[in-house]
Amino acid sequence: MMESAPKKAGWIAELELSYAWRFDKTRLLQKRQLGPLTIQRSFYPEGDICHSYLIHPPGGVVGGDQLSINIGCDEDAAALITTPGATKFYRSSGNQRAHQSLTLTVKAGATLEWLPQQNIFFPGARVDLETDIHIEAGGQFIGWEMHCFGRPVINETFSHGSVNSCTKIWLGDSLHLVERLITEADQGINSPTGLRGSAMQGSLLAAPVDEAMAQALRDIAVAWQAANQQQTTEQPSIKSDMMIGITVVDKVLIVRALGEHSEAMLQLFAALWTHLRPQTLGRPACPPRIWAT
Repeated sequence: MMESAPKKAGWIAELELSYAWRFDKTRLLQKRQLGPLTIQRSFYPEGDICHSYLIHPPGGVVGGDQLSINIGCDEDAAALITTPGATKFYRSSGNQRAHQSLTLTVKAGATLEWLPQQNIFFPGARVDLETDIHIEAGGQFIGWEMHCFGRPVINETFSHGSVNSCTKIWLGDSLHLVERLITEADQGINSPTGLRGSAMQGSLLAAPVDEAMAQALRDIAVAWQAANQQQTTEQPSIKSDMMIGITVVDKVLIVRALGEHSEAMLQLFAALWTHLRPQTLGRPACPPRIWAT
């Protein structure tokens, strides 16, 4: 009997980055790379804060791929990391799952901003996402995650597949937040206790933050929604009625949003970040240049 061909193994990709303050600025002190994960050279639009663009050359993730990203900011370092485009998770073959693990570590006196563009889950994608954020006393973190299920621009829904996402935040040695998102096909998406039929789900997280900051951001979100609804029909791609909730749980700020358009969600999060950054990091907002392209 002829033996069946072995299943094709997926990409194994690892990226470890370590940022440290040296002389007059934050520098990428150490980089370890395995497989198709890398970053562009460091940018310094603010003079001393290191901006980095994370790149996944294959252009998409499929079942069997395993991605591991480990980023650390040493004492007093300051880094902002984004991506030049969306991360695409394509249809998985059979029951193979794609797995991405992300570990972010912020030491005392350091700041880390994790601001990627959205994840797009194509119908049939089977994906596990694990994010662990460790913030030492005196450290500060701002980050977000945006998930798009299917491609609403062409009326494509996430009709089959599954996504299991878990985000955890530690302040010191104490676990302060566990965020779970689980959906099997469109069950969690259409559920009234899930995404309520929305194609986009996003979370903006920051820590440590107090309740006064949450109230300020609520006011900004209300003003943003009012302005967004008044835009003319000449820009339909950025018009979207979003559901937004802003809370502080045990010193962790959580902004949750449901909507239909990635452009609108990115604009909302950027508006909140523009206010949040100077209040928590002591610096005015400096949007990465790549966002404008």
